[in-house]
Order: sequence, then C-alpha cells, then structure tokens
Amino acid sequence: MTEPGAPAVLKDPSGGVRAGNLARVLRLIHLGGAQSRAQLTAATGLNRSTIADLVGELVGDGWVVERDPDPVGRAGRPSPVVAASPSTVVIAVNPEVDAVEVAAIDLARTIAVRERVESSALLTSDDVASLVASVVERWRHGALAGARVIAVGVAVPGLVRAADGLVRNAPHLGWTDAPLRASISASTGLPVAVGNDASLGALAEHLFGAAQGVDDLVYLNGGPSGIGGGIIVNGAPVGGVRGFAGEFGQNRVDGASEEVLEGVVSRARLLSALGLVAADDATLAGALAAASEKAAVREECLRQRRFLAQAIADAVNILNPSIVVLGGFLAQLEAMDPEAFAADVAARAMAENVEGLRIRPASLAADRLLLGAAELAWAAMRVI
Repeated sequence: MTEPGAPAVLKDPSGGVRAGNLARVLRLIHLGGAQSRAQLTAATGLNRSTIADLVGELVGDGWVVERDPDPVGRAGRPSPVVAASPSTVVIAVNPEVDAVEVAAIDLARTIAVRERVESSALLTSDDVASLVASVVERWRHGALAGARVIAVGVAVPGLVRAADGLVRNAPHLGWTDAPLRASISASTGLPVAVGNDASLGALAEHLFGAAQGVDDLVYLNGGPSGIGGGIIVNGAPVGGVRGFAGEFGQNRVDGASEEVLEGVVSRARLLSALGLVAADDATLAGALAAASEKAAVREECLRQRRFLAQAIADAVNILNPSIVVLGGFLAQLEAMDPEAFAADVAARAMAENVEGLRIRPASLAADRLLLGAAELAWAAMRVI
C-alpha cells in the first residue's frame, strides 16, 4: 500500500483496460455510495471473479474498504459491501476576499475536517499557498494522522486557464496571472488542480445536489467576490476554448451604462442595506429574514431580484436549460418569494424556453464549492 501522505494514482496509468475497470468501480462507489460486490457486478457487467480481483486490489492500495453487510434475514452467504476508504483524501480549497476555506474530503464526499481562516486583508496567491501548506501539515499531525493525502483541488473566484491552472484574473482577490497551481504544489509537495469556483459549484450540484440527474443546467453563484456561473450541456461542463465560460457577472445590464450584473446584484449592497460589515451565508439569510419588512432592505432586494431575473431569462433564452440553480446570496434573493421570482423570469424570457423550467437553490449549501474542488482533484489524479 502507498505510504500515508504519498501521492497515488491507480495502477497502469497508461489507461489500460484494467485501469479503466478500477476507475469504473471507484466511480460507482463515489457517485452511488457503498455497494455490495453483487451490485458492482451487475452495474459493470463484469463477472464476479473479476470484481473480486479488482476490489481486492483497491482494498490493498487503500482506495476502498470492505465490510460485512447488514443482516437481511435470508439464507445464503451475503456479498461483502465495498465502501470508499475514509483514510484516502484530497484537500479542497476556496480562497475568497475575506477568508480561505480548506477541507479534507474522501471519495464518499465525507468532509473529515474543515477550517475557515479569516483575513482582514487580501491575500496574495503565495500567501494562500503558504496557508494551505501550514493547515495540511498541522492536520497531518492531528485530524489526518495516518491518512493518505493525494492531491489538492482549488476553487478560485476568477478566470482560470484550463491548460495549466494559471489564474489569469481574479479581480476581487487582486490576482493577475497568478501561478497558484505551481505555488501550492511547491509548498505542499502534492499534485494540484485549479478551476473556477462557480464552474466547480455547477459540477457538484449536477453530480450530487439540486441538479442531480439533469443534463442541461445553468448555475449562478453569488459570493463575496461577485457573481460567477457554470454551464452543463448534455451532461458535460462547458468551459470554452480556455476555460473562461460562465462569467455571467460581467455582462452589462444596460447598454447605455458601464454597470455589470455583479455591480447591481451585490452581496456588499445587501450587507450595506442591513447595516452589516460582514456575514457568512447563514448569518446573511437570517438578517434578511429579520429585516424583510424594513423599507430600505425590501427595496434593495426587489431591485436586485429584477436584475437577476433578467439575467436568468437571458441565459434561458440562449441555453434552454432544464434547471437553473442559484447559490450563495442569489438563492436567498430567490427564496424571498420563489413563485413571484419564477413568474418574473418567465415574463422576461421566451415562453417556449421556460416551459418546464425549474429554478432551485443549491442544495449542497456551504459545501458546494469545496465538493467541486474535490471533484477536480480526484479527476486530475485519474481516480474517477
């Protein structure tokens, strides 16, 4: 078995048939949870002895564990249950303007440990790399003692070049052409994958959340760094030629002005109306609910809802998705009156394009960006 903390990939990284079958079994467990050998046999079409052999290798290499099934009250020898090993994890990172969130996540999507490190000033990409390395090193001697950490995935609120993970522009963080992947890899000694936060949030909601099982969706995320988006068409993420697709927040809301969507639909504006300096999503939601009858707060929310409805209608006209998923403070704006918001979107879009359209809040809550970052790390290691 690979030593704890050492990077690991499936055997036969050249992509042979056996490696493909190993990855296939792991993906079934990753997406569907613990399953019996019999279920894996049925799902893959492979024979029982092949599944037993593959599972044996995955157990030996620390990817999965086997356990006895729960009693079912029937005769015959029950098939062992195969589950993701909790001791093999990736590190998920989400840097924001006010904090950096770090978590260790296993293949069963269990967050073994997480930490939010708040900052009163913007951090550079090198600062983030040092912070991540410090947190991981501390965890190796504490919460992750004996665990195998194999990679790092990072969800960045900005434009990330798909080819090499270079952060071309994260304006709210003040980063331009920041070599974040190289910096974190050098500081941790681990393989690193970097992607846009909203695109990764879209992936997480598609695989495990509000859009699970839906092949065509638009995801809009509202956070401290503005508004980003993710698009999935025919079940596949749409990144564009360099990976920059989905920047809904930069679309102008009026051809006669310089205003962009994230300038008028803004978390900072909501905080100002509430008289708050800072708040996490849960605190903001509570504050909005408590102040919903205050004229200034209600007027600001209604104004933002109108701009957001128009932006969604435009996306629906262009992409014709089955579902629009809203994350962060955008979900809180919609939740004030979901039926009225859906009606406003419908009034602004082509009638045919909103037939059957659903608008839903992200169901993974504060975990969505971290789970998306973890998916990126697993995929970069060719595990799933």
